[in-house]
Amino acid sequence: MTGTPPTFDHAEVASVWQRWGIVVLVSVVLVPAVVGFAVWLAARRRDRGVPPGWARRSAFADVFLVAGELPWLWMTLSPSPGDPRQVYLVPLRYDLAAQLAQGATYAIVQIGGNLLVLAAFGAFLPVRFPVRLPTVIVGAALASSAIESMQYLLNLGRVSSVDDVLVNTAGAAIAALCSRPWWRARPDGTRSWRPRNRRRTAAAPDSVRGVPPKPPATDTSR
Repeated sequence: MTGTPPTFDHAEVASVWQRWGIVVLVSVVLVPAVVGFAVWLAARRRDRGVPPGWARRSAFADVFLVAGELPWLWMTLSPSPGDPRQVYLVPLRYDLAAQLAQGATYAIVQIGGNLLVLAAFGAFLPVRFPVRLPTVIVGAALASSAIESMQYLLNLGRVSSVDDVLVNTAGAAIAALCSRPWWRARPDGTRSWRPRNRRRTAAAPDSVRGVPPKPPATDTSR
């Protein structure tokens, strides 16, 4: 059985670049500044007594969790002038099927982009906080639902779809699994690092500790 192999539509890629190229360029230009801020934050935490390994890992997780999501929020919440807003509440029937029907290039761009929308969230949330995969999935589903709801309520001319929520959540789950070796929560329920108790406890009196009182000093000057 033979068939026609899928073709690569350069016009579709050019259209995507024309619309979102500025986001990509700004993101790439700011990478050194983001990395530098993460390094500075790690050094600051290390100076405050945090173990070096956790100081570095927590700092990079904090910074890249935020920086990795900002470009996608920019793209998903940008208006599409002239297009009517649309809603698809039946999963796997309309939106995703239409993307697959428009060719391989269109499907790769759309589905691939939706997989990456919450990838930073999924990858760095369990690194920074002691949460596991179910929490990441629920959080990603709620975040994606909020994005889709804002697209509709703000009348941005975008498609609000249950399929987008499913694909966004799947992307977050995949990213979380990729970062699993660095998760803060260990499989046995322990944490990779526990904050030190920086409070100093006052020493208990001798009578409480069972130490006999010292005899009064004898004045030998007489």
